[in-house]
Amino acid sequence: MDTKIFALGGLGEVGKNMYCLMHDNEILIVDAGIMFPEDELLGIDYVIPDYTFLKQNENKIKALIITHGHEDHIGGIPFLLQTVNIPKIYAPANAKELIDKKLIERNIKYKNIIIYDEKTKVKTRHFNVEFFRTTHSIPDSHGLAINTPNGVVVMTGDFKFDLTPIGPMANLHKMAEIGKNGVSVLLSDSTNALVPGTSISESVVDENLADIFSTYRNNRIILATFASNIYRLKHIIETCKKNKRKVALFGRSMDTSVDIAFKCGYIKDKDIIVSAEEANQLRPSEVCLLCTGSQGEPLAALSRIANGTHRQISLMPDDIVIFSSSPIPGNASSVAKTINQLYLKGVKVFTNSITEIHSSGHANQEELKLMIRLFKPKYFVPYHGEYRMLKTHADLAIDCDVHKANTFILENGEVLSLHKGILKRFGKVQAGEVYVDGSRIGDVGNAVIKDRILMSNNGILAIIANIDIEKKRLLNLPAITTRGYILVNENEELIRQIQYTSQGIINDKLKSKSFNFNDLKTELINGLMPLLSDKTGRVPIILPIIMDIKIENKS
Repeated sequence: MDTKIFALGGLGEVGKNMYCLMHDNEILIVDAGIMFPEDELLGIDYVIPDYTFLKQNENKIKALIITHGHEDHIGGIPFLLQTVNIPKIYAPANAKELIDKKLIERNIKYKNIIIYDEKTKVKTRHFNVEFFRTTHSIPDSHGLAINTPNGVVVMTGDFKFDLTPIGPMANLHKMAEIGKNGVSVLLSDSTNALVPGTSISESVVDENLADIFSTYRNNRIILATFASNIYRLKHIIETCKKNKRKVALFGRSMDTSVDIAFKCGYIKDKDIIVSAEEANQLRPSEVCLLCTGSQGEPLAALSRIANGTHRQISLMPDDIVIFSSSPIPGNASSVAKTINQLYLKGVKVFTNSITEIHSSGHANQEELKLMIRLFKPKYFVPYHGEYRMLKTHADLAIDCDVHKANTFILENGEVLSLHKGILKRFGKVQAGEVYVDGSRIGDVGNAVIKDRILMSNNGILAIIANIDIEKKRLLNLPAITTRGYILVNENEELIRQIQYTSQGIINDKLKSKSFNFNDLKTELINGLMPLLSDKTGRVPIILPIIMDIKIENKS
């Protein structure tokens, strides 16, 4: 009997990571992430994997195992639990705290989250799972070595190699030991596969941040970074303590991360944290504002400080603003807009392009090669990345002596079959995207998205007609209203043409023996489209509103 390996999310994209191993009547799920929507997905909050296959095979699921606490690995858990029965969730301590908060916010009661560490072993009838510590931009990150009846499958999770990290070192010895014992398949993080060389150490970032604090002792410092990078936050807080500065937190995710850091013991100096009101009473040299908004998010703390809409903080000319981050792909324009607003206010801005004040949590090419060399896999499957990243990563594996025929670049849903150490392609399972809109999961499909795009580009035109159906009579000239299409007051001639064209269509339809509302609405839409296109070059969403008004005869 063979072991199946496939992804429901995370291949050909950065986000919504979800990977599965299946053998006989058992399924292990690794990670359950979300992806944030592209600009064209109007009104969509999150994109999650299609859970149909898991729902259909619910009785086979043994556990969900979480590699670390980033949104693209845990953000889908509330939606998964509302759809599929998950008997157990295994998560490291930091990730468990983040998951618990998510479930409380959505009023989901789930008690079976088990904390694991590097010494934990998870055993089912067919799978034996052990963990190895990795270095990433969030604490408690792990990779998995899964012993199956057909060979060992290793999933790296997100990782980098940092020989002088702020937190614990990655366990290279355990990785090498697992590799020495034999690895059939390695699935490895491809996020930075296009970036040559090695990533800079977190200790270099910390030295450069410390230099800025030392140089600008008399200025107020405003620092934006990823809230999940707790070791970065730890160092910033320790640097503030050395420079006799208090720290004020701005942004919900920043509050959450620091609260979890205190709870888990990563940060110990609670007395250094002050409120916004207290921060405003301190001299500039005595305070650091630690905030969200490093990606230029419009509603994040730094963006509101930059555009002057923050209720508690106003910029001062001598402020120093530090972006301890790099723009995520797609966010460069938002970040640039925030930086421009800061420059307009006359403050000094430090970004990663000026000095090294950020390091990615993902491995560059030389580190990816090291991971391959440590595990020495027979087969290689790049995961967690867009196609170009996966392809480049597969090429790196070939450079590291993996046979080209033994590399597999997959799409979500494609299945690999491992049988007695031999890996082959094996069909597909259902996989795709599901949109989350507010509290609705999957109600919004591609047709709705197309309508939203059409409305955003071309607007809406509504035709309101009062008809006495019983007497088959249009009671008055249809009323026309528009939103986002044309201004009624400035296009009176066109409005009259729309009214008279609508009047003619309605009267013709009323004469028909087989009159019904749906046919009338279709006739109005089809009849008005050529007129609107000819007069304006655009066709809005046409919305006929037909009111059945009964006129009583007065005796």
